[in-house]
Amino acid sequence: MAQIVSPDPDERTRDRVLSAVLERGPVSAAELGNSLGFTPAAMRRHLDALSSDGLIEVKRVRSSATGAGRPARRYVLSRRGQSKMGNDYLDIATAALTQLGEAAGPQAIEDFARTRFSGMEERYRPIVEAAGPDLEARAHALAGALTTDGFVGSTKTVGMPQARGVRTPSAPSTPSARPAMLSVQLCQGHCPIQGLASAFPAFCDQETGVFARLLGVDVRRLSTLAGGGHVCTTHIPLGRTTVAPAASGSTAVPASADAASPSNPATLSIHQQGRP
Repeated sequence: MAQIVSPDPDERTRDRVLSAVLERGPVSAAELGNSLGFTPAAMRRHLDALSSDGLIEVKRVRSSATGAGRPARRYVLSRRGQSKMGNDYLDIATAALTQLGEAAGPQAIEDFARTRFSGMEERYRPIVEAAGPDLEARAHALAGALTTDGFVGSTKTVGMPQARGVRTPSAPSTPSARPAMLSVQLCQGHCPIQGLASAFPAFCDQETGVFARLLGVDVRRLSTLAGGGHVCTTHIPLGRTTVAPAASGSTAVPASADAASPSNPATLSIHQQGRP
């Protein structure tokens, strides 16, 4: 008779860890250890093994409360890990939406995506409104809400960081003052519906519309995970800033508005370029 071999205890334990990352990710090692009852050393051993197998990956996330300090390590499933856990939902959802589009036309898919994201907009609005009128603060609050929902959100102010705090609505008072443009990059390091959004771009379009309405400005998508980028990046314009000339002897050279514009490829960050 064939001998029945019991599954490796470590393998079964790592399946539990993988399931926990799927349910709770992005999640820290400490949070996983507490929820599963593992010591820090045991938790680290299992996470290292899953990472070596390419089933999980690390995302760096700043605190949604202050944005200060070193980014914390958070674990999410990799694409390989998603495949191991099964993607039946994706096949079913893709087939259903394809049939919906064939029966009722592309507008039906857009309506479906709009309905799905209306719930996000309703939940996020009080969080963003509580940040007050400052657009940077509102964008940071939005990133925190996205992180809570598993999107690993973060923000970065780009353009003229030395000009922060001196934005004025008036024109430069002296000929030597230089105008520049500031913007915020809102990044999402994980997308729970990435496979679905790859097949139906309406989901990304509707999410972008939600961001614009919550922030009260026109925003522009620069890259998406669904489109092959390493992150989803949304450009949020902060407006024109008047930059005083650099002090004598200073090596800082303010950039012009055109040089800071995301339309200038030479100044695009790795997030803005989508693919490195």
